[in-house]
Amino acid sequence: MYIIIDVMSICQGENKLLRENKCTMFTTKEIKPLGWLKRQLEIQADGLPGNLYKIWPDIKDSAWIGGKRGDWERVPYWLDGFIPLAYLLDDDEKKKVAKRYVDGIIEKQQSDGWICLCEEEDKRQYDIWPMFLICKVLVLYYECTEDERIEPVIYKALKKLRNHIQNITIFGWASARWYECLIPIYWLYERVNEEWLLELAVSLYSEGINYKTILSMPYCRVPKNEWNYETHIVNIAMALKSEPLISRVIDNIDDSYARKMLEVLDKYHGTAVGHFTGDECLSGSSPVQGTELCGIVEAMYSYEILFSVTGDYYWLDRLERIAYNAFPATISDDMWTHQYDQMVNQIACVKFKDKVIFRTNNSESDLFGLEPNFGCCTANMGQGWPKFALSTYYRSKDGIISATLAPSNLHTSVRGVNVDISLETEYPFRNNLKYTIKTPSSVEFTFEIRIPQKTVSVKMNGKSIPFNKSLKIHKVWSGEETIKIELEFKTEFLARDDGLNVLERGPLVYALPIEGKWKMHEYIKDDVERKFPYCDYEIFPISKWNYGFADKETTVYENPVSDKPFSKTNPPIEISADVSEINWKFKDGYDLVCDDKPVATKALSGVNTLKFRPYGCTILRMTELPFCKTTEEKKPCGEVLYTE
Repeated sequence: MYIIIDVMSICQGENKLLRENKCTMFTTKEIKPLGWLKRQLEIQADGLPGNLYKIWPDIKDSAWIGGKRGDWERVPYWLDGFIPLAYLLDDDEKKKVAKRYVDGIIEKQQSDGWICLCEEEDKRQYDIWPMFLICKVLVLYYECTEDERIEPVIYKALKKLRNHIQNITIFGWASARWYECLIPIYWLYERVNEEWLLELAVSLYSEGINYKTILSMPYCRVPKNEWNYETHIVNIAMALKSEPLISRVIDNIDDSYARKMLEVLDKYHGTAVGHFTGDECLSGSSPVQGTELCGIVEAMYSYEILFSVTGDYYWLDRLERIAYNAFPATISDDMWTHQYDQMVNQIACVKFKDKVIFRTNNSESDLFGLEPNFGCCTANMGQGWPKFALSTYYRSKDGIISATLAPSNLHTSVRGVNVDISLETEYPFRNNLKYTIKTPSSVEFTFEIRIPQKTVSVKMNGKSIPFNKSLKIHKVWSGEETIKIELEFKTEFLARDDGLNVLERGPLVYALPIEGKWKMHEYIKDDVERKFPYCDYEIFPISKWNYGFADKETTVYENPVSDKPFSKTNPPIEISADVSEINWKFKDGYDLVCDDKPVATKALSGVNTLKFRPYGCTILRMTELPFCKTTEEKKPCGEVLYTE
């Protein structure tokens, strides 16, 4: 579906045709992870995303570096996470690897600017989506390296794109993801100030899919068992930023429309962990429909961009909710395996034998493995944590914002004075934030600390203070100063569909873990070897899962944060809750998928006090449960453990 835009509607500004973002992101030169976040990035570097170039043919033997495979999106997808990972960790070996792949991309650019691997006679039929992604990745590489080759490469590529689409309307994935190209377009415009770039942005907008119209259509609200671009979860996750991004260059575009998009998605396809289903297209609100990993990391990136454009803290709350829940739940502790689709109520991860629960994905989509279903998530999962680390601080017009809350360090300058800010915290597992701010000489600026939406009270340096969405501290900073923040959250049960409820506290959703038996599969498929630690796993339940909440009594247990922050065996925090067994059957036609809701909520057992874990610290789990009535005495507290 297309719309026509008059290029003359490009917005008018002061000596500039491009509206400024409300705040800007820092680079890997300025931000470094600390504490558990640094450890998570180290796990990623040692795991699958950090080693794909050694083991996976689509990266190892890619045509981008002279091989015979992987000439499409997988290398740029992978680089989108690998590049910032290498520079955030200051890993010299991985920096060299990243350069080798970037060199390959640059060397293959044709003299007319064409930068994709495509024969001349095939260009008219070529879906140019990888070109958008490549240019976006090259911008990221420049931000890490200031490589002087990058600007002319992107200039020639975008110039060629402009000429190309004057004769050939974009189609396929390019039509569905046109807004991704706005990122390199705006980056280049801010450097060269040439108006044709903004005309290119408007042309892409006018030729691409209009999601503002799409999400008003009935077929986007009622899930169907058919595949299309318009309801594809990754396209939707990426498109959340489309209207705010194009609003920077076109008048009368509503930059708040992304929130309206999410209202529709939450209502018809929302999950308990703040994301929306899509297996592989929008799939309704059932807790046993799938959510694709690619959709999660792309939504995270969209929220990071949305905050930069709008300055609305709403997007950072959405970002933390999926970063601290949905994302870690779909990857193994060591990040050597992942799922394609996760389920909120997931009592098994097995290969479906007869019919598949997912609407357009295959029978292996919820296995943990190298590339279940499709390899796009294998390549793309790596952008999640590094880009999240880069969202910990933003520069505002008045100073610096502590945005997403995670242990990190910022070293930058304000008005020519060096500023060093460190945040020591075990948030989201704990409630305390300790900031240390150092400046070698006096400098005036505003330091703004975002306050999570779920916060009920705040103490600063031991004293209770009034708060809103953020704390703004405007002063002349000099020397070293420490600010201690204590956040208070309450434990609550929030209603979901069909009489189900979810246990939450602060940014974390909690789920009842199910003990699982792991079955390893090592094999070769399509000349790709699966072997430990990147083989496939099926996980079968060996403990009960058919529970309902017996009451609202809870107790919080704080455990040490281990070497694996979102550990599936040693969670850093737990909440005990009272539950009873109820009549909850398998979904009709399946032997290891629970039904959308129980048959009845009458208690079939006494009350057990069991420990719920952060959703991101579970693999097999029950997250949405009903309340049931019981008068039985409680049994001793029991723990449900994994066996691997």
